[in-house]
This record gives sequence, C-alpha cells and structure tokens, in this order.
Amino acid sequence: MRIALITRDKPKHLQVRLDNREAHLAYIKETGVVEMAGPFLDDSGQMSGSLIILDVEDIAVAEAWAAKDPYNKANLFESVSIIQWNKLIG
Repeated sequence: MRIALITRDKPKHLQVRLDNREAHLAYIKETGVVEMAGPFLDDSGQMSGSLIILDVEDIAVAEAWAAKDPYNKANLFESVSIIQWNKLIG
C-alpha cells in the first residue's frame, strides 16, 4: 500500500530542518520503505515541508514510520497528513 506523507514545517524552522537533515536521510535509507521523497519549497526557494511516498503494509505502519522520523522528533512540523495514495503514472 502506498501512503503519501505530507508535511509542512513550522514557520522559521529552516535551521531545525537543516540540523536534522542528515539523520532524516539516514532514516529513509535505513528503513527501506520510502519509494520517493522530496522537500516542498517556499517562495524564496527554501525547504518548507516534505512529500514522502511510503510503500508499507498499512496505514498504521506509515504512522509509526512518521512518528520515528528524526524531523518529527525534532518538532519540525506544523502539520502532518498521512493519506493512502494510488500511483497511476510514473
């Protein structure tokens, strides 16, 4: 099952993102469930959130993955949405 994890960073939290980026990327690599991912950019081109597509057994696994993400542990996010997603193209 594919799950879209959509996050928006808290305002003025770019440094929190940068400080935890290496751990976040290592977590992605270590867990092996991320199909694709990348940051959203604000009007000035700075990272301001994320879209992460997970390929997991069910939504509970996606929720657990999101809870353990170093970005989440660093309290980076203003909002998080976890939504089942169906890949049609690509």
